[in-house]
Amino acid sequence: MRQMKDRTNQEQELVGFGTPTQTFVLLALVSALGLIGFLAAGSIARSATGTSHATVSLRKTKLGSVLVNSSGHTLYMFAKDRNGKSSCNATCASFWPPLIRHGKPTVGPGVKASLLGTTRRSNGSVQLTYNKHPLYGFSLDKRAGQTNGEGQSAFGGRWYAVSANGTAVHKPPAVTTTTNTTTSSCLYPPC
Repeated sequence: MRQMKDRTNQEQELVGFGTPTQTFVLLALVSALGLIGFLAAGSIARSATGTSHATVSLRKTKLGSVLVNSSGHTLYMFAKDRNGKSSCNATCASFWPPLIRHGKPTVGPGVKASLLGTTRRSNGSVQLTYNKHPLYGFSLDKRAGQTNGEGQSAFGGRWYAVSANGTAVHKPPAVTTTTNTTTSSCLYPPC
């Protein structure tokens, strides 16, 4: 019986069940397969979004009619951009995501297709422009129609919503009214 038990232990050692090396190899294999699956899923997702079309439309907001993306989120221009080229990269682009072209862009009613164009970004992607202004969203606009980026000063310049003409929409100044009350015993001038 003892010989049989010794033989079983020797076979397990020979096969290596439970050894740290085999456990490590098994974990590495499972991790590699998981990584391959993750990369494949990402590739499929990228190809799916690559076939979608960017749409630029108009939407009424508290600023009036402004350009919006296909989700109804306000599109902005950056005053620092020059000659149709984006000046917003890296951290700036995480707060002000550029409207990237995927497929052929389309326009909604009131948007002039002749003003829609593109520019190549420093990372090689193609960004949509309108009247030669690169278009951006704003990460703090959580719902369609919000205009939280209007007039913001960030990353070296001001940000403005874009009108149907392709110009900056400036927030109307706050209206203040003042009243003067005077009391006088004089009813008819000169007093």
